[in-house]
Amino acid sequence: MTSPASASSGPAAASRAFDLLAEPVRRWVYDQGWQTLRDAQEAAIPLLLDGTGDVIIAAATAAGKTEAAFLPICSRLAAGPPPGPGVQVLYVAPLKALINDQYQRLSGLCERLDIPVHRWHGDVPASRKAAVLKKPGGILLITPESLEALFVTRGAGAGTLLAGLAYVVVDELHAFLGTERGAQLRSLMHRVELTLRRRVPRVGLSATLGDMSLAADALRPGEAGGVRCIESAQGGQELAVQVRGYVEATPPAGQEDGEGTHLQRIAADLYRVLRGQDNLVFANARTAVELFAARLRELSEEAGVPNEFLPHHGNLSRELREDAEAALRDPSRPATAVATTTLEMGIDIGSVHSVAQVGPPPSVAALRQRLGRSGRRGEPAVLRLYVTESAAGPRTSLPDQLRAALVQSIAMLDLLLEGWCEPPDQDALHLSTLIQQVMSAIAQHGGVTAAAAYRALCGPGSPFTAVTPAQFAALLRGLGANDVLVQSDDGTLLLGQAGERTVSHYSFYAAFTSPEEYRLLMSGRPLGTVPADQALYAGALLIFGGRRWKVTAVDHVQKIIEVTAAAGGRPPRFDGGHGAVHDQVRARMRSVLAAGPVPRYLSAAAVSLLNEARAAYGRYKLAEHMALRDGADTVLFPWAGSRVTQTLAAQLTAAGLEASDDGLVITVLKADPGQVRERLKAVAEAGPADPVSLALRVANKKAAKYDDWIEDGLLAADYARRALDCPGAWRQAGVILDSWPAGL
Repeated sequence: MTSPASASSGPAAASRAFDLLAEPVRRWVYDQGWQTLRDAQEAAIPLLLDGTGDVIIAAATAAGKTEAAFLPICSRLAAGPPPGPGVQVLYVAPLKALINDQYQRLSGLCERLDIPVHRWHGDVPASRKAAVLKKPGGILLITPESLEALFVTRGAGAGTLLAGLAYVVVDELHAFLGTERGAQLRSLMHRVELTLRRRVPRVGLSATLGDMSLAADALRPGEAGGVRCIESAQGGQELAVQVRGYVEATPPAGQEDGEGTHLQRIAADLYRVLRGQDNLVFANARTAVELFAARLRELSEEAGVPNEFLPHHGNLSRELREDAEAALRDPSRPATAVATTTLEMGIDIGSVHSVAQVGPPPSVAALRQRLGRSGRRGEPAVLRLYVTESAAGPRTSLPDQLRAALVQSIAMLDLLLEGWCEPPDQDALHLSTLIQQVMSAIAQHGGVTAAAAYRALCGPGSPFTAVTPAQFAALLRGLGANDVLVQSDDGTLLLGQAGERTVSHYSFYAAFTSPEEYRLLMSGRPLGTVPADQALYAGALLIFGGRRWKVTAVDHVQKIIEVTAAAGGRPPRFDGGHGAVHDQVRARMRSVLAAGPVPRYLSAAAVSLLNEARAAYGRYKLAEHMALRDGADTVLFPWAGSRVTQTLAAQLTAAGLEASDDGLVITVLKADPGQVRERLKAVAEAGPADPVSLALRVANKKAAKYDDWIEDGLLAADYARRALDCPGAWRQAGVILDSWPAGL
């Protein structure tokens, strides 16, 4: 056999980068039968061999990102001594299953180079971890939670373990963008460098991203300009998509969504196409999860076959959730989990054959994350999206006439296929995760001073640089009031009783929790549960069970919303997918309604619904106007994202109107258009509102893991940055006024 270095065919024939690799690595490549290197591999090899700068490698699934990073990294490790004794490469991934896959993938390459490869997560035996601690070296594959545990349990020993670190590799970087878990990971990478007292090159591996500068800032906060970004032009994983449309008569008042015949039809189709394989079905509410799981179980029983369909959501017991996860991991039998966001990321379930989404996706980023669970073994990723709309009638609301659920789904799919997704939220303070990091740093060092904690956790290079010294001091006071922290006579911060209990529990290492749902009560009578993802305050309006309700009180400790029936026309049945919708998605929805080809992935019923929506868009002249009268109500069409519409609705409510953020539109109940115009004009003339003042009116600001320990004023500052857009609302008020129809 011809040696790789002198072969006339194979990677060396057309590659300049190939000859830069170490000889054992070149031989490994040659033995794989590769004819060429991928474009991302060609670009990454010289950059990573240099070993001094940060690099992001963005490419589609199955496009060779792992090899693009580790061919040059392993070559460099083989070429010279490490910076010191200990682990040389820290590979961080969001899933244990991915770590297990990469362990198998890297072991063959590293065996030739005598580079040890280790796994470190909750399923790895203690004896294996002890062996790493006794003789650290090579490549350590780990989750963020296990890295957090190393800091907490090993203390100063973490520095010894990582003394030889030459690279930090973050896989699935896009999964960490804009999340509490992402803030935790960025903090951990920063703390690694503080512990080692030197800079360690970072390598991010990611699916194709819309804005690489934001990904670069996530990899190296505050220094995005110095990150080299490699974007592959070569295709990877194929995607098979179908959107199926259903028409359902509007349910009677008080009947929960999902109890109609469309549930039966969707469940029947899910049963037909999913049975016999591993799949994930995502629904937008826990009630819907239970309804679909129950119906799929009934279909299995009627057919006399074992049930393969299991629910998975935050209200289930830990044992039931783990049963569903174990079924998905078991290769001997097929299983399908029907879930909310709980299986979107962070839980080890391995790969699945297909993903189904019932209702519009929460976001493009969530849709991409969910699709990442499918087709990981060289197969196409398969997505089935089910959308239900109300039957058209004389009382159909304007958003329902525009088929908002279907149009949002099309807009999100189009943006996904173009490689766009929502940029990470750079405004959030991530105070809950900062609390976790404060407790972790105290556990690592046995105590810290407030000044040292602020410098380490909120200084340059950290994800918490937006937190001011005054805010940090207020945060610490809140932790002291809750006995999370105590301060010794010399000023050292130590863990209090509540802090000791928290840090000693295994759940401390995770920064994220499942979204909470609130119980809806009217005069003490339960109406059901809703995810409280919109701003709630006295006077706020919400939609549930086909009716509109006015909030009278919110108890965020007991998770209870007290409501009374609100007057007004029939509300839209579309719930927006229970997620914040980006401005770009709403703008694309308007484009989809205005014109363009009919997507080929739509079913015949979905095509009919899209045609109805486009006809209504033209009939109401929505290309020209952004305000309409609808019976006794006035309806505004901001064509803006959730943060803008939520902020604008709150401002109109504060001005004395009953304004409801209905997702696509703002409905002002029983209000003359002239009155609405005057209030809107006042909003526009006043300039951007004070976001913290608006946030103080919101009762359900607590959403993250440790928000219960944050006082209301500080929590309002955090909420205002992540949920409100006062400048955007102010600008959009002016746009709506400029398009106000003559005579309205």
